[in-house]
Amino acid sequence: MPVPQSRGLEPRPLLRERAYQAIRDAIVDGTLAPGERLHDADLVKWLGVSRTPVREALARLEQAGLVRTKPGSHTIVSPLDARAVRDAQSVVAAMHEAAVREAVPNLATAELDTMREANTRFAEALRRGDVEGALAADDEFHAVTVTACANQAVRSVLEQYTPVLRRVERLRFSSLGGRGSVAQHERITELCAAGDAEGAAAAARANWHTLVPLLDTLPSER
Repeated sequence: MPVPQSRGLEPRPLLRERAYQAIRDAIVDGTLAPGERLHDADLVKWLGVSRTPVREALARLEQAGLVRTKPGSHTIVSPLDARAVRDAQSVVAAMHEAAVREAVPNLATAELDTMREANTRFAEALRRGDVEGALAADDEFHAVTVTACANQAVRSVLEQYTPVLRRVERLRFSSLGGRGSVAQHERITELCAAGDAEGAAAAARANWHTLVPLLDTLPSER
């Protein structure tokens, strides 16, 4: 009989990516708590995939600093460590600065309107105390310039290190301290609209550096 076609099966890269995204999101939103042990069997059952994409996802998450693995023993969700978050914050701030600088010449009215609309949703979510909505709107705001800069290296670095910061930003956006970002987003947008690439880049860098005071409240393991 003919060999069956495998059209109903997801390609392995998609399984690996789905496993990575699901575990990453569960760590970022606190479903998987800092220090919690991650058992392959539990993850396989939860995700409905084989052990291979789970192990590949965990290896990628370890590179990003979201999990720690002791070979032959166990894997845990990384604790919130001030030094590790500072390292990620420094890299992410530099990448967004570069993205905005390169994006400004490519931004049209539609992209600027998307930034303004995302910031409006961001402000409304903060007023409601909707942390998930604030994070989603903040992601959408910054995604405009990341996409417009068309720099794959910037995108790849941000995909690796932004989730580390999102764990901390959940704390900021659940407090009044996060509301200063609304005005910072407005300034970034208006500088972009004015074609001031250097000014907008500096404003983007400053926006990501507002996390620094919150990092002082975190323990450091190094």
